[in-house]
This record gives sequence, C-alpha cells and structure tokens, in this order.
Amino acid sequence: MSDLPDPDVLLDIALTIAREAGELLARGREGVVAAETTKSSPTDVVTALDRASEALVARQLDELRPGDGLLGEEGSDSAGSTGVRWIVDPLDGTVNFLYRLPNWAVSIAAEVAGEVVAGVVHAPALGTTYTATRGGGAFRDGVALSGSEVTTLGGALVATGFGYTVSRRTAQAAVLTRVVPRVRDIRRMGAASLDLCAAAGGIVDAYYERGLKPWDHAAGGLIAAEAGLRVGDLRGGPASEELTIAAPQALFGPLAALLAEHPAADRD
Repeated sequence: MSDLPDPDVLLDIALTIAREAGELLARGREGVVAAETTKSSPTDVVTALDRASEALVARQLDELRPGDGLLGEEGSDSAGSTGVRWIVDPLDGTVNFLYRLPNWAVSIAAEVAGEVVAGVVHAPALGTTYTATRGGGAFRDGVALSGSEVTTLGGALVATGFGYTVSRRTAQAAVLTRVVPRVRDIRRMGAASLDLCAAAGGIVDAYYERGLKPWDHAAGGLIAAEAGLRVGDLRGGPASEELTIAAPQALFGPLAALLAEHPAADRD
C-alpha cells in the first residue's frame, strides 16, 4: 500500500477535472436544457449534460489515472486495479440546474483502500469550490472551514433533502413535522453535496437526509468531517443510504435522538 498516491495529488486531479466538468455544464446551461429521461420516479430527472459531464470525468481519469476504479451516478462502475476508486456525481442538483437555480455542483471524491481521502465539490454558478483531504482540513476557496458554533438544537438552522418517490417524500414530510418545532428553521436547497459543504462552512448549523448514495456524500462528507463535524448515521456508523447526519458534536446527539424518535416513519 506504500505506493498509493498522496491525497494531495489526488485532490489536484479531482480539482482539475471538476473545474473542466463545471465549465462544460456552465456552457451547456447557456442553451436550452431539458430532462432527457428519469430514474427512480418521474421527478428524478437526468439531462444529456449529466451524462456528458460523467463521460468527461471518466475520460480524464482514464488518461491521468489509468487502472483506477470509478463509481458514478450515471452508470460508471468499475473496481479498478490500483487501490484507488473515484466516486463521482457529475451534476448534483439536476433539478436546480434545469430551473436555473444556482445550487448545483460537480462532486468528485478519491477513495483509497475503501477510505475517502480527497474530495472536491465545485459549484460554478455559486463561484465556489470546496476541498478537503483526510487529515488535511477542509477549505472553501482556500479559506479553512470549522463548522457552526451553535450548541443548542433550538437555535440550529438545519438543512435537509427529500427523496423522489411518493412514499419516501410522504414519510420524510412526516418526520419534518417533528423536526421543525424543535429547531430554529429548516432549509431545503436541493443538492446534498452542497448541503454538506454548507454545514462544513457554518452556512447552516446541521444537515440530515435519508436515501443518499455514495456519490451524494463521499466528497461533501469528507469536507464536513475535516471541518470538524461529526458525520454518520443514527447508530454511530458511517454515513449511509439509511441516514446521513452532519453536525457539530454538540448538535449531533440531540438531532440524532430527535430523528430516532420514530425512525420507521422515514422509510420507504
């Protein structure tokens, strides 16, 4: 394992490719963009630019890091042979992108021997780029991040997101009715990677969401953790599809306890 690349090297590669993919998306957004197909439900849309962005990322990674694995939202899935795997959301926040809302991003994480060691969340329309390496801290446009200093759930602005199926949305709405009275307020911004980065930067105080895939939280989760947040599920495990929470230590326990009051209500 000693010949595995340094996380800073992987971060530089991720950053270069994320910026190139972001330019492709920004140029494409100047024209007419329409949903090309759907995935889990009629509201879970995919555009041609989602696929073009992933193809660009895959092509660049194959050139710069031949033999690495790749897991991408739009279908890329190869184990690789080097011990390095890239986890990619080529366009997080597709619905925002369609509606010309600025909260969309390219998310690229590098995983070494099963551990995410570098991550980039690049948001061209916001003019912002978040980065992190394992043990090296988290940054927004080069400025170090340290999360929120809020210590009480009642004073916390909490971000969340919703799934695409009717059953999951209905359940999540029920959970939200329990959360809203116990926090300062709720924000739903439509891109999980950027929600995690917002928590890392203290733009919101905490974040939770059920149903995230690895490409949704790999880079953003590392950025949040390196900003000093606790990132995990209800039972002390890592972030997962069952539930992802990112919050300062003082808020994580109370938020997890609140979400655990009726955990079965937030399942498909």
